[in-house]
Amino acid sequence: MEKDIFKQRRQMLADMILNNELYVPMKAKEIAMLLDIPKAKRSELMEVLDSLVADGTIGVSKKGKYMKPENVALVGTFESTSRGFGFVVIPDREDDIFVKANDTMNAFYHDKVKVVITTEKNGGKRAEGKIVAIVEHEVKEVVGTFQKNRTYGFVIPDNAKINCDIFIPQEFMNGAVEGSKVVASISDYGSQSKNPQGKVTEVLGHIDDPGVDIMSIIKAYDLPVEFPESVKKALNDVPDVVSEKDKAGRVDLRNVQMVTIDGEDAKDLDDAVSISKEGPVYHLGVHIADVSHYVTEGSALDKEALKRGTSVYLVDRVIPMIPHKLSNGICSLNQGEDRLALSCLMDIDEKGNIVGHRICETVINVDRRMSYTSVKKILVDNDTNEIMKYKELVPMFHMMEEAAELLRKKRFARGSVDFDFPESKIILDENGHPTDIKPYDRNVATKIIEDFMLAANETVAEDYFWQDMPFLYRTHENPDPEKMRKLATFINNFGYTLRLTDDLRPKEIQKLLSEIEGSDAENLISRLTLRSMKKAKYTTECVGHFGLAAKYYCHFTSPIRRYPDLQIHRIIKENLHGGLSPKRADHYDAILPDVAVQTSAMERRAADAERDTDKLKMAEYMEQFVGETFDGVVSGVTAWGVYVELPNTIEGMVSVNNMKGFYTFDEEHYEMVGELGNRSYKLGQKVKVVVIGTDKILRTIDFAFA
Repeated sequence: MEKDIFKQRRQMLADMILNNELYVPMKAKEIAMLLDIPKAKRSELMEVLDSLVADGTIGVSKKGKYMKPENVALVGTFESTSRGFGFVVIPDREDDIFVKANDTMNAFYHDKVKVVITTEKNGGKRAEGKIVAIVEHEVKEVVGTFQKNRTYGFVIPDNAKINCDIFIPQEFMNGAVEGSKVVASISDYGSQSKNPQGKVTEVLGHIDDPGVDIMSIIKAYDLPVEFPESVKKALNDVPDVVSEKDKAGRVDLRNVQMVTIDGEDAKDLDDAVSISKEGPVYHLGVHIADVSHYVTEGSALDKEALKRGTSVYLVDRVIPMIPHKLSNGICSLNQGEDRLALSCLMDIDEKGNIVGHRICETVINVDRRMSYTSVKKILVDNDTNEIMKYKELVPMFHMMEEAAELLRKKRFARGSVDFDFPESKIILDENGHPTDIKPYDRNVATKIIEDFMLAANETVAEDYFWQDMPFLYRTHENPDPEKMRKLATFINNFGYTLRLTDDLRPKEIQKLLSEIEGSDAENLISRLTLRSMKKAKYTTECVGHFGLAAKYYCHFTSPIRRYPDLQIHRIIKENLHGGLSPKRADHYDAILPDVAVQTSAMERRAADAERDTDKLKMAEYMEQFVGETFDGVVSGVTAWGVYVELPNTIEGMVSVNNMKGFYTFDEEHYEMVGELGNRSYKLGQKVKVVVIGTDKILRTIDFAFA
């Protein structure tokens, strides 16, 4: 078909479908009959219609009817990238829709948009689409660095996914100067030819002032720093000590030997543990702060806790879910002080089976506040001084180690998957500058507490599942089969196999992780495996936890820092006091779905903010090492460069532009291959890199191969 004729036909069909009020959605055959197109020419009609659908000019329904694109569009959230293209995330749709830079309709980061699919998903290639309408702008303000010109300024957003600067007229600068960190509200979202426009609403300080960098991230994620007046007022009614009245009617465990085991700098101690043994049976007690006694449903404290959803642990501060008077005071299981608790008392046999349990309201008194380091010194290092210091507790620690080992073996026997990635411990000086970064020590003591908390969480979840009560579960759905197939293909290149079945079992993942343990590819395949799995979330349905290979799981052990735990404590306590009436059961059925959505969202927000502050401080830390050489391991390979991880957990990238020679990306093998084939970089490969630059704003570290 000639080019001009094709253009004319496109225009004619587009006008008919989009601009003719009398047009009703039709199939291709009906359009052909309407336009009197003979059968011999209908392939040409299809060519034109396919072209119009492909560029999003018109849409086509599942029944094959052609119509205005907005009538078949899907509604989702636009996730932009620094390179202009983006993805639309559709609720309840497994895969995102890829949108080319020219097809974004100038959508802003996190806009609610309508998107038309132009190319369906094909094998490993995701569906492509075109944005046809912007429904709502979600982002109303941005945090960034102010750049001043004579009569106007710009805010360069900290969020690299916002790929345009915000124009600020002179009258809206609000005292910002060159290098100020500011919050700017957006008044006009701009167009392809015009930048968004806004005004400075808050000046956080200069980019180099101590603490301003972290405060910028706090503001960017809209994390609430201050508690509202209603909450501060409510604190007046919170006691400093537990009254005798509050202790009444509870199981008194104050004479039971128990300890808290936490990090040295922890201040909100919400779990204590106790253990004893009768014959072959261990009696394990997990005692959790009874926060719900003080934070009652519907109170100002409760509403704010739900709004926050979780405590946020940033590198230089904690933004608590509940005020310090509660989290570090009356609710914290401090040594030597009477405290109210909700206890899960479990009987564990010699095979690690929990053969009996009881959940009850208790009053406790912790004997010692222990640290992970101290317990490790006793159990692993046989440190004489530490053993003498805590001699009355040493037998208990050995018993805990035995019981934890039984629980762990039982859990792994059923297929529980343990991704043991090194976490970063970032040390800051008094001005907030990082002085050292090293892997966080996950030792025998951290594992003991992990095992005990997992046991309590499972026990509580199973108990309430079989009681058939409204409840909040922590669920982890089975992985997407397509993603598992891609993973299986990839690891096959390394000589490993993943046995795929219609109903993939956690045991298969566990087997793979065991096989790669100690290999060069361990860290990388572990990461890819984790990325191939779904994210855990809160739900009202008990669908199990794939990663833990658990049929029943919930979060019960941290009500100081997680709202779901606080929520189920209320249900448990209400049940202990005579059970839930039909009216109360209906009440919980009504509110729990929203609680699940809210807390899952706030958990994701907290994780993103925590990750960004870590990356920021890592970039700042590496500034001092520009020009120096380090050993590392290739941790990721993409078309735009090679990621390298250093032994201290810091990751940077060697851009393809900084690689000597011409390299191409082999997607199938996750490998960067030189043009002559004599040099390549692949996952798990040991390399030497030179630090060539850092960027605190973008939170990036640039390497070059040495």
